[in-house]
Amino acid sequence: MRQEDVPAVMVIERECFTVPWRESAYITELSNRSAYYVAACIDGEIVGYGGMWIIMDEAHITTLGVAKKHRGRKIGEQVLIALLEEAIRHKARRATLEVRESNVVAQNLYRKYGFQPAAIRRGYYTDNHENAVVMWVDNLGGIAYSSRLKDLKNRVEQDAAASPITSHGGDCTEGVE
Repeated sequence: MRQEDVPAVMVIERECFTVPWRESAYITELSNRSAYYVAACIDGEIVGYGGMWIIMDEAHITTLGVAKKHRGRKIGEQVLIALLEEAIRHKARRATLEVRESNVVAQNLYRKYGFQPAAIRRGYYTDNHENAVVMWVDNLGGIAYSSRLKDLKNRVEQDAAASPITSHGGDCTEGVE
């Protein structure tokens, strides 16, 4: 993700979250050396995004969103894969995230990638005081997890319902940047 992508990301952010981040927060994050952000693009349009911090040997996924009209096409899954692959490249041994207790769809996606519930943060979300489920996945760099991630990525790429997004740098054409 680049600074010029932020306005398009903000459209999706407001669509996905009842308490969206501010545009200035994304701009600050993009200059944070511990942060990594990706934008998923189809035909020059940003359709999803995700971000994380990598600190020491841990990755903390801070956000992941997909435009409503593009949901169900495995874009969020591809963004999650890109984040996990980057975490592994940076030698993260484990990853964590928070997800709304009511967001069962997201929790199921995270479970598919090995995340397990570890704790509940009571009243975490300020809009309605909903609890957050804290989820962790361990052994990111291990042979078993690497094999699992590769297998899941291959399945997503072969899935006819998956949108054609692959890694790229530069213009928002097809891909996760």
